[in-house]
Amino acid sequence: MALLITAAIAISYFDRQTLPVAIRAIQREFPVSNTQFSQLQAAFLAAYALMYAVSGKLIDVLGTRKGFLLIMLWWSLACASQGFATSVGVLAGSLFLLGMGEGGGFPAATKAMAEWFPASERSTAMGLMNAGTAVGAVAAPPLIAITLAHLNWRWVFFLAGAVGLAWTLWWITEYHPPASHPRLSAEERLEIAEVLDKKAESTRAIRWIDLLKYPQVAGLVTAKFLSDAAWYFYIFWLPKYLYDVHHFDTKQVGYFAWIPYAAAGIGSLLGGWFSSRLIKGGHSVNFSRKAALGISAGVMPLILLVSHSPVQLVIVLFSIAFAGQQSWSTLVMTLPSDIFPSSMVGSVAGMVGFGGAMGGIVFGLVVGRLLDHGFGYGPVFACVSMMHLTGFCVILLAIRVIRPIDFKTAPALSEASSICK
Repeated sequence: MALLITAAIAISYFDRQTLPVAIRAIQREFPVSNTQFSQLQAAFLAAYALMYAVSGKLIDVLGTRKGFLLIMLWWSLACASQGFATSVGVLAGSLFLLGMGEGGGFPAATKAMAEWFPASERSTAMGLMNAGTAVGAVAAPPLIAITLAHLNWRWVFFLAGAVGLAWTLWWITEYHPPASHPRLSAEERLEIAEVLDKKAESTRAIRWIDLLKYPQVAGLVTAKFLSDAAWYFYIFWLPKYLYDVHHFDTKQVGYFAWIPYAAAGIGSLLGGWFSSRLIKGGHSVNFSRKAALGISAGVMPLILLVSHSPVQLVIVLFSIAFAGQQSWSTLVMTLPSDIFPSSMVGSVAGMVGFGGAMGGIVFGLVVGRLLDHGFGYGPVFACVSMMHLTGFCVILLAIRVIRPIDFKTAPALSEASSICK
């Protein structure tokens, strides 16, 4: 089941890389400035942020199976529509539609993982899922470079959309919630008894907007705002940085740009594995998650050295940053399922993702303006170097103890008081 969900996330990140890698070919047909490039990202992320927030609730209502199917159909068609663009405005419209679809991907995937994996295995499963981001992003530069060498740039988007449509057939055939899965044996049901036991969940109704009253939610949203501001800079601007600063051509980007994403996949797996290993070794969930988060955030300031390094070391430094980021992301997106019942995980994950996308919008627009006004990449790397450490401090302050909230007895304010004791 984890492989099926991982494949969807891989497709998502492949689709996100189509524009950054193909941008040089597109610019030969119509001009795109740095400011316009940042505005294209903002179009994607604005829709992504809004849908990330509301799609979690939508997934909770529709159910994971039907909701994820609709989401993938939408974003695959939107990705393909970029191939019809004739101007920046048309491209922005397609990216807005793509963001609407992809905004539901992670909430749906997070809920699916919460449905299938107990707490002791969840961060490992989330690590595998998050490694899908690396698989898609690693595959994108060389495959897009090959496509551009033999076909028009528009085929990059047409083919990417077709892959997503093919996944929907796999999903509708294979995925069922564990309680209703027709091929789940009694022994397998026993292995996942923890997630099948609905008695452990609260039945107290919580309004979606009221979740923000809980410091755990507010802390996760703020931390994700900070860390994803850096992450979206990396994934959208890495190819352009290599084009602009190191004067790479499309083939060189295809040759080198996949390496940091491979490191990101390793980071996803290591972060989830390390946290699960600590839990299985007898440590609390609270200690295990925070220890792994702290290590992940601790490597991020190394990116400061990029502006003063030769290209070979630049790739190494980006690789370390990508690994740390995806280890961090795996753990942050595991926390909602550690704290909230599965019936709320989609909604909380949606809010957290909304915060991350908003960070990407704000910082992406700042980057575009800085570069077009001659400031260079140095100040940008100075900012991103500290965002994860700041986010980690926010989590430590907002979530004193990582543990399930008892919604039957603890309203938001009393829960906030209890965790400070």
